[in-house]
Amino acid sequence: MSETRKPSVLFVCVHNAGRSQMGAAFLTHLGKGRIEVRSAGSSPARTVNPAVVEAMAEVGIDISTETPKILTTEAAESSDVVITMGCGDACPVFPGKRYLDWKLDDPAGQGVDAVRPIRDEIEHRVRGLLTEIGVEPRA
Repeated sequence: MSETRKPSVLFVCVHNAGRSQMGAAFLTHLGKGRIEVRSAGSSPARTVNPAVVEAMAEVGIDISTETPKILTTEAAESSDVVITMGCGDACPVFPGKRYLDWKLDDPAGQGVDAVRPIRDEIEHRVRGLLTEIGVEPRA
């Protein structure tokens, strides 16, 4: 990753309504503006999962205005790191990109009690990613 620009990370899941939204929100929050963050889905839902919005609000992160976005070739090409979260073969692969596949339970159709452990695991992994790319996470 270049020293002259922000590193960029793309989170991808099928519906861009749960896991990828949480990943992007945590990275945006903890990265303190030092990382370009995107999220997308191979088959986006109409809205973000309400249980995910509630679970993130519990930790002080408001994603209530976020909307699921379609995964584009441009988003993947312009990202240094692409983190997939269950999008399977629908995720494009480009040479020179770093790919991480985070196997996590899908919060679709789950209540907030089931979403909390997924949220906490995503936060843990995002903190690890920040350390790997040399960005000190927000406390």
